[in-house]
Amino acid sequence: MNSPTSKHSTTTASPSAETPPEVGQPGAPDSPCVAVCSTLFDDICRGCGRTVMEVSNWVFMDDAEKQAVWVRIRAAGYPRRPGTT
Repeated sequence: MNSPTSKHSTTTASPSAETPPEVGQPGAPDSPCVAVCSTLFDDICRGCGRTVMEVSNWVFMDDAEKQAVWVRIRAAGYPRRPGTT
C-alpha cells in the first residue's frame, strides 16, 4: 500500500525571487513566519517581510494572494531566520 504522499524528495531547489514556493503544494510552507515577529513596532516584519495587514489576514487569503506575497517578500530577501543577515 504505497501512497504518493508517503514518498519524499531528497533534492530541493534553492529558493529565489524568481521561484517562490508554490502555495498549496505538498512540502511547501504555508506561512513565511520565522517566529521573529516585529509587527507591533514595525510596518514590515523583520522576520518574514509581511505587512501588519498581511500577517493578520494570512489565514483568510486565498492561494493566489499568498503566492503574490511570497513573490514580493522573496524579492526583498525575506524570510530572514534568526542569526542570518
